[in-house]
Amino acid sequence: MKKRLFGLYAAGILAASILAGCTNSASPSKEAASSVQAEPSAGKQESGADVKEELVFVNYRDIRDLNPHLYAGEMYAQEMLYETLVTISEKGYEPCLAESWSVSEDGKTYTFKIRKGVTFSDGEVCDANAIKANFDAIIENKDRHTWLEMMNLLVGVSAPDDETFVIELTEPYYPMLTELGVTRPFAMISPKAMKDGSTKDGVNAYIGTGAYVLTDFVTDEYAVFEANENYWGEQPAVKKITVKVIPDNQTRILALEKGEIDLIFGKNMIDADAVNKYVDSEDFQVSLSDPTSTRQIVLNTSNAILKDKTVRQAIQHATNRQAISDGIFYGLEAPADTLFSSTIPYCDIKLEPYAYDADLAGTMLEEAGWTMGSSGIREKDGTPLALSLLYNSDSVTEKTISEYLQSEFRKLGIQLDIKGEEEQSYRDNMKAGHFDMVFNICWGTPYDPQSSLAAMRQPVYGDYAAQLGLEDKAEIDQAITDILVSTDEAKRQELYTFVLTRLHEDAVYIPLTYECNKAISTSSLKGVGFTQTQYEVPFTQMYFE
Repeated sequence: MKKRLFGLYAAGILAASILAGCTNSASPSKEAASSVQAEPSAGKQESGADVKEELVFVNYRDIRDLNPHLYAGEMYAQEMLYETLVTISEKGYEPCLAESWSVSEDGKTYTFKIRKGVTFSDGEVCDANAIKANFDAIIENKDRHTWLEMMNLLVGVSAPDDETFVIELTEPYYPMLTELGVTRPFAMISPKAMKDGSTKDGVNAYIGTGAYVLTDFVTDEYAVFEANENYWGEQPAVKKITVKVIPDNQTRILALEKGEIDLIFGKNMIDADAVNKYVDSEDFQVSLSDPTSTRQIVLNTSNAILKDKTVRQAIQHATNRQAISDGIFYGLEAPADTLFSSTIPYCDIKLEPYAYDADLAGTMLEEAGWTMGSSGIREKDGTPLALSLLYNSDSVTEKTISEYLQSEFRKLGIQLDIKGEEEQSYRDNMKAGHFDMVFNICWGTPYDPQSSLAAMRQPVYGDYAAQLGLEDKAEIDQAITDILVSTDEAKRQELYTFVLTRLHEDAVYIPLTYECNKAISTSSLKGVGFTQTQYEVPFTQMYFE
């Protein structure tokens, strides 16, 4: 069973959502070899009773390295090619490559019965031995995956027979099935595509068991996926998907209007102006998901200015979330009062929001010793209250938010220098702690809150560096570790409440808005929606009328 759709679909219910707030697979070496080929044309509607079977999709960058055990590739493409033991739906965990599973009474051993008759797209059998080969390859590169607590608790894996796969842990671990069901790294590639049984240094080809195979691509131009004729599940109605690379937001919109593409999909692929433009269109349809993650700004507590909690709290009060929601997102993204939405498991704990109050923010800065200077910038002991804000220049909205905050903070005597960098540079600097303030998002569904919090304990993204200046950092980290191995539901909630309250009161994160996933498509494309995994584009559910 594949992932099921959830959220909001047709434009007809968009207004309500606003009010609510809210392969003959190609080898990696093909990348260079195919650079002189002509770009494939979009599929055309055939006359008579024939139904269009080719969809033209767009992304802002290339598919990149689709090794399912690493993190460089586009996740929507990995979802098309590869599958996991279990899948995550709005109903919970459902079978995928494992048709059933059981958990030992002590919660430490997981036994999976592998689905019979499944093959990789190269013909290799996907049995328990192939599953073990994948886990062996992942475990070989264990240090790369220690953001997953499961890797730290792992005793070993085994395949007692062709149909049985076993995972043993040192402790019970409640997010186990979630981590096995998300896009990566526990997705299965054909053992024949590995390099001598390993994937840590790359793979020979992108061969999975999924509904599609990759048949062609030209770096930074396009990629072509076609339906996997040997797929074990239901065959998709869309037989061919061509993905064009169009980095510019406005150019993507023009391509949609001209009929060159059928679908734009993704949180950062579509701005609120485009959503409003097409909400009443007869030719195009707008789809919005339920909230998926929190758009936020992270404050570096190791910074000489931001190490003062009073300053961090003053900046919280100086941030007008409602104005950002209304002015930049037209209400499509609701203002965020807390790091995680109260709809996220364990996160409905009634924290007191930092209400927007510019006068209070100014008073708090005065009390912290930051007095207004003759230049209009506050000073303390001769040092100006100057901070920098790093944003991802590939995002269509972060620059706009940065410019708004720069203007608003200036009125309070805070000099905010803004700097945009392309995504990899932005992520590298965030991970290394080279920032005063930086845009980020929590990991979103289905990773929140457990994976977002678990990753705070080590330098995965910017959270670890940002929290190093906290006096209670060690205490918070230990509570997160205890959460992950807790077996008592009441105790787990108590620990979550402790951690989330501490992070809120420490004012490390400025939550801005609760993000929604977005899609704009031609009106003839049906089944456009969203899954529990926010990075998946559910092509298998789509069809043309």
